[in-house]
Amino acid sequence: MIVLILLTIIVSFILYRRYFPVLGVHFINLKDLKDDNIMIIDIRDYNECNNDPIKGSINIPIAYLNRNINEIPDGDLYIIASSSLEKNVGVRFFRHKGFRVVGYSISDNNKISIEEKSLKVENNCC
Repeated sequence: MIVLILLTIIVSFILYRRYFPVLGVHFINLKDLKDDNIMIIDIRDYNECNNDPIKGSINIPIAYLNRNINEIPDGDLYIIASSSLEKNVGVRFFRHKGFRVVGYSISDNNKISIEEKSLKVENNCC
């Protein structure tokens, strides 16, 4: 019985870290980003980033974040991800490393989109 409870807790924790939305980080359209001191971090895969490059961003795929964390200068971050799962993992990783994530966008084939509370909003990305 205790083993089953522990297993349930571990599985719940893993699912929470991956799929539960990160609180306090909001969708911001890339065009509306006003502060020049905010670093744009593209955590999409290299292939996806090459098909839809974002000017001025640093591309470090999510799988390589821990290895290349020293390439990211201190300061506020704006994240570009390819899915909500990737966004959640990335934001939690950066917060754990002491960075402040001010916003995010989710890229989907030349469109920046976000789905929240069954409302889908799409904006074209430059």
